[in-house]
Order: sequence, then structure tokens, then C-alpha cells
Amino acid sequence: MSIDKINIYSLKDQSYIPSPRVSDCYAETASVCLENQNHKKGVEIEVSGDVSAKVQLEWEDVDQQIRDNWRDLQEATEYGATCLAILLVQILTDYKVIRRSPKRTGFDYWLGEKKDTFPFQEKARLEISGILKGTNAQINQRLKEKLEQTKKSDALNLPAYVVVVEFSKPVCKIAIR
Repeated sequence: MSIDKINIYSLKDQSYIPSPRVSDCYAETASVCLENQNHKKGVEIEVSGDVSAKVQLEWEDVDQQIRDNWRDLQEATEYGATCLAILLVQILTDYKVIRRSPKRTGFDYWLGEKKDTFPFQEKARLEISGILKGTNAQINQRLKEKLEQTKKSDALNLPAYVVVVEFSKPVCKIAIR
């Protein structure tokens, strides 16, 4: 599947969760990570695995205040990966993020069907991980670890989507179990 382009700041317009203010925060961090890896607006992210696509990414300018705010690149990577993962799952699948999952459940977010309206029904699980700069082997290893982690909540008997976003290439790998 190929989508021309998406502005990562559109997360707030496409998503129930995260809230608009948190969405902008996540978009800032994704922008910082992409620019930290010397990408320019319009860079293509390749999505592979159980879902595939190529998407051009656009974002708002990153100024020094934003860079200074997100100097902790580990934290920026986590939130930036969350931004891109939620956007890509919502664009490329039949699901949307409907609520955050508590710690120790083995996944980050609940997914509901796009067509559903409030009150939402939980239809799948979403686990997200980010890597600022990694090899294909590291991406695959992280995907394997996160797939294993989702087994904690297998009693729910719902599909689990695992998304690993790597910023240096940039790539996104999606596995469904």
C-alpha cells in the first residue's frame, strides 16, 4: 500500500487517544528524532512485516527550544515512535487507538474498530517500541521481544499488534499475532 504523504502533526486530528495536546508533544518528539538522524521533510518511511507501505513524512519546523526540550533522546525516541506507530496503525489497518493500557499488561494501547463510536469496544492490543539508530538485527530482536511481552495478556483472546519504529533509516516493522 502506498500513501502519498502524511504530516505527523495530523495525529491530533485523526486520533481519539492520545489527546490533542499529547499528540502535539508526540509529534514534536518524532520530528526531533527524524531531524536528529539528518532526515529532511518528505523522507519516506518504509513499513514492512504483516503490513506494508511507503509513506512520506512531513512535520513542522524544529527550533532550538524544541531541541533543548527533548535532549533526552531515549525519551524522545519512545514518544516519537508512539506518534508514528499510532498514525501508521490508524492509516494502514481497520483499527484506531481508543485508550491507554495500564502498566504490566504486556501492551501499551487498546485498539477499537475505526467505524465504532463512543463507547468503544476493545478489539485488539498494540505494543510500541522505538529505536533511534539500529541495525536490522536489532529491529528484528526488539520485535521478537515485544511479541513475547504481549503474551502476558493472551487470556484476552484478542489480536496483538507490535510496532517497532527505527528512525535512522527510517523504517517501521509491524507484526500481528
